[in-house]
Amino acid sequence: MIGYVTIGAKDVEASLPFFDAVFGAMGRERSFFQGGWAGYGAKGSDADCYICPPFDGQDARPGNGIMIAFLAGSKAEVDAAHAAALAAGGADEGAPGPRPADSTSFYGAYFRDPTGNKLCVFAKT
Repeated sequence: MIGYVTIGAKDVEASLPFFDAVFGAMGRERSFFQGGWAGYGAKGSDADCYICPPFDGQDARPGNGIMIAFLAGSKAEVDAAHAAALAAGGADEGAPGPRPADSTSFYGAYFRDPTGNKLCVFAKT
């Protein structure tokens, strides 16, 4: 089980509009931005996803083969989060749809954040 996730950002403050848009499309919100860290979670709940500079002080960079997948509540949330990601400067890595193409239980979309981290938003159908 995952307790929380941290996503490294080259510029946390510049990344906030992207993450505000993506998580907002999923009914989540930023609960704080303090000390160079931003926390996101379900409305009224503790943060479970943090956007931050790397602890080692080196530049943030995406990991090869690493992807974080966020569970959405519906196909509509997946569609909205993908559209929000692209509108907020993200790069498309796979339009919303079933994976594999004939799946009746997984609906996902893929994109990269401004730092280049690969993210997925999916719904169980």
